[in-house]
Amino acid sequence: MSRKYFGTDGVRGRVGEEPITPEFVMRLGYAAGKVLASADRRLRPGQRPTVLIGKDTRISGYMLESALEAGFSASGVDVVLIGPMPTPGIAYLTRALRLQAGVVISASHNPYEDNGIKFFGAGGIKLLDKVERAVEVALDEPLKCVPSAELGKARRMEDAAARYIEFCKSTFPSDMDLRGIKLVLDCANGASYVIAPHVFHELGADVITIGNQPDGTNINDGFGATDTAALQKAVVEHQADFGIALDGDGDRLIMVDRDGTPFDGDKLLYMIARQRQKDGILVGGVVGTVMTNLGIEHAFEKHKIPFARAAVGDRYVLEMLREKGWQLGGESSGHIICLDKHSTGDGIVSSLQVLQALRSHRAITSLADSTKDVTTYPQVLINVRVPKGFDYRDSLPVQAALVEAECELRDQGRVVLRASGTEPVIRVMLEGKNGEKIKRWAEHIAEIVEHAALAV
Repeated sequence: MSRKYFGTDGVRGRVGEEPITPEFVMRLGYAAGKVLASADRRLRPGQRPTVLIGKDTRISGYMLESALEAGFSASGVDVVLIGPMPTPGIAYLTRALRLQAGVVISASHNPYEDNGIKFFGAGGIKLLDKVERAVEVALDEPLKCVPSAELGKARRMEDAAARYIEFCKSTFPSDMDLRGIKLVLDCANGASYVIAPHVFHELGADVITIGNQPDGTNINDGFGATDTAALQKAVVEHQADFGIALDGDGDRLIMVDRDGTPFDGDKLLYMIARQRQKDGILVGGVVGTVMTNLGIEHAFEKHKIPFARAAVGDRYVLEMLREKGWQLGGESSGHIICLDKHSTGDGIVSSLQVLQALRSHRAITSLADSTKDVTTYPQVLINVRVPKGFDYRDSLPVQAALVEAECELRDQGRVVLRASGTEPVIRVMLEGKNGEKIKRWAEHIAEIVEHAALAV
């Protein structure tokens, strides 16, 4: 069964347009309440299911929170509201409180005009495909409010932030601290703006925070993991040791070295893996994605660390980790999963794993020094906006261009085309030893994709 509403990371779109409307989101809450309540076998007869609802800092979050609350209540599900909270914080609290589900109102790294709904099941794990399909089936059924005596109740949880701060700190060694390290922290004017500064400050770091003045419309705007220019400038100006950039919902991480050089998820994942290998605690290997730089794969091979590629999307990285029994995986974009620390990707927790690796040296080293044996190949990524539903695989000109590019590049490069699971774009990525050649081919393929999309 094809997905009608769910993408790779929940339901997402432009606010005010289907499916991100109050009416649809209320029906989504109702359908999810019916499905998730019946899916949790821990519930005793007569016990009311409970879900947690958190959000990022978008102005539309107020409206969608109310709609979700109404839908869950109509299905007979109790609701705990916690306000702004990073996505991984929702996952943690869902697991810690033994709830039936956690819901995040966020469009992650997208601009404020977009919003979305994503779910965690019992245990703080992203929903299985079969559960999402069951919710989609339930969406087509009429909304029938339960009797008044069975309506769900709602309450606010006042200490959610404090609980999550302590959890994040617990993932850092108790015999280690961050004293003597100056950090610039960029919260993207998003969900981490209150929590993240406390975590690093309480561990002893000297913290300078930017991107911590959300106004409902400035999330991810000129700040955060998708735009590190402000962080790079601040790190140099403040003569900081490192910069940490989170995205709007706090599950991505990009770091900046003391000279202002940014380091993506590939290199940060490599640093964590190598330190765990040195400490003898690396379980199995590392999972990346089809977008992971070939140079990272070669570096893992050099150190005899097994490496596997999953489809793009942290849910697919997580699935492969579970299949293989490994603990460490991630994406170039900054999603890093450490399953021995958390059930999902967490920007704050991942940054602490990197800082732990750096702190393990007698003297604080740089990100550059820690990755000096990695030679990455040039990558060119072009996002082409397309009409919703456009499938590049059905276009003969696009397929012909791909074959032509692959024949010319041969073993000197890679071509990856994929549809984004979070926005209507086709991502055209080329990677190879010859930067000029891959740039030329990337622009050529992107132009053909654009023309093919316009012809539909």
